[in-house]
Amino acid sequence: MNEFEGRVAVVTGAASGIGLALAERFAKEGMRVALADVEATPLERAAQRLADRGADVVSVLTDVSRPEQVQALADRTLEAFGAVHVVCNNAGVFSSGRLWDAPLDDYEWLMGVNVYGVVHGIRTFVPILLEQGEAGHVVNTASMAAVTSMPWTGIYFMTKHAVLSLSETLYHELTQQGAKIGVSVVCPEVIATAIDRSDRNRPDEFQLGATEAADETRKLVNEGLSAGVQSGVPPARIADRTLEAIRANRFYVLAEDAWRRSCDTRLEDIRLARNPTFAPPVEEN
Repeated sequence: MNEFEGRVAVVTGAASGIGLALAERFAKEGMRVALADVEATPLERAAQRLADRGADVVSVLTDVSRPEQVQALADRTLEAFGAVHVVCNNAGVFSSGRLWDAPLDDYEWLMGVNVYGVVHGIRTFVPILLEQGEAGHVVNTASMAAVTSMPWTGIYFMTKHAVLSLSETLYHELTQQGAKIGVSVVCPEVIATAIDRSDRNRPDEFQLGATEAADETRKLVNEGLSAGVQSGVPPARIADRTLEAIRANRFYVLAEDAWRRSCDTRLEDIRLARNPTFAPPVEEN
């Protein structure tokens, strides 16, 4: 897909971070944009920000874990713009803790947003893209967590592995069907976003009820993550990479070298049937 002027993009998790950067990048290309997010006030601000720059934009309050709300997003987009061409299943949340300490609510919350949010996006929008018969693209935001494994963040990493698998399968199925729909999976490194404050969007039914051990692990991991995002890669850089991938019909949108080395170590473990190596990303001097 290389024609963007006048086309329509849908972006979830669009009120901040990568989602907002994607929306801004698409608008810069002359696309009309539907913004979706679970946070009402930041969503309104994001929509106004784009509108002030001359973008044609609508915003839809959306909890992507709810299929009926994703359907409402599609309905509103079609009502406003008459079509959809690029769908970015980007919304995501983070939680930490050892697998046996973390409350089941953490599993259910992250699966609902990070995995079922992508599932609902695929099931809702891909039929629309197919019926239109025009060039289109699906972008699913995973993480380098999708191609590595680390302790204390297993639930989040599990969900991102699932997003990668869903995306690869979607690519194969659309290719075999001969559809004019590309697929990209975005696997960024640590980004300067608010993902370390995901608990601000934790639904009431998934409120924390962790053990003391789980709380201590969560505190340590979140301190490290907060330090990481403060010096993280600007979201605009990820948006640029993503737009390039859509233009080139490139599937993998990957991080820089340090994370790729961790991925290489994991793949070598698998190839050699070797026990997993703990290989956190380390920048070379």
